[in-house]
Amino acid sequence: MSKIKIVNSKTGYNLAADYYANKEKYWDSFEKDRVLSMLGDLKDKKVLDVGAGTGRLALRIAHAGAQVTALDVSGEMLKNLKSKVHKVIKSIKLPVETASGEAENLPFADESFDVVIATFLVVHLKDLRRFFDETYRVLNNGGLFLVTNINQRKAPAIKTKDGLIEIESYYHRPEAVVELLEELAFSVEKNEFVKEGENWVNQIILSSK
Repeated sequence: MSKIKIVNSKTGYNLAADYYANKEKYWDSFEKDRVLSMLGDLKDKKVLDVGAGTGRLALRIAHAGAQVTALDVSGEMLKNLKSKVHKVIKSIKLPVETASGEAENLPFADESFDVVIATFLVVHLKDLRRFFDETYRVLNNGGLFLVTNINQRKAPAIKTKDGLIEIESYYHRPEAVVELLEELAFSVEKNEFVKEGENWVNQIILSSK
């Protein structure tokens, strides 16, 4: 049996970019089409997608009329996103910019965005406080912050060219995420759960500054 190597997010997603790009419908199933509907009218809004990955949501948000900045720690994930913008949507110039950086140290000025989203991201952050502080800083007054929290106590093993890997991940109690947002002066507008039977698989929180 092959030994599983535990790696950080940057290393892991650089190795697994193609794997994640091919499973977008599976990632969608954790949200049940709630993300865009919860955000409402996005036309002409400046949106930051933190941990944007291969652009699963960034491109849809751009199609909804927003100016999107897609940030990720993985260059390979962003390369996949850029390829998608240029190849899949050949004749349409989508307002999507990419940026490399970490969630806990966002490379943007204060009050730069109307909306910040982070899906499948906080599971990779041990301490959410710094990221939530940074989000508050870059949001305009009245801006929206949508974050999802998947119910994952152990990361899945992923087969890559370098062998089996497991990307570092951390479990966050749903009530603890809400409490921290409120402690940091966010107003929680919605707190919804996607469930399979009686078990929750994903928490989707919409808050405002």
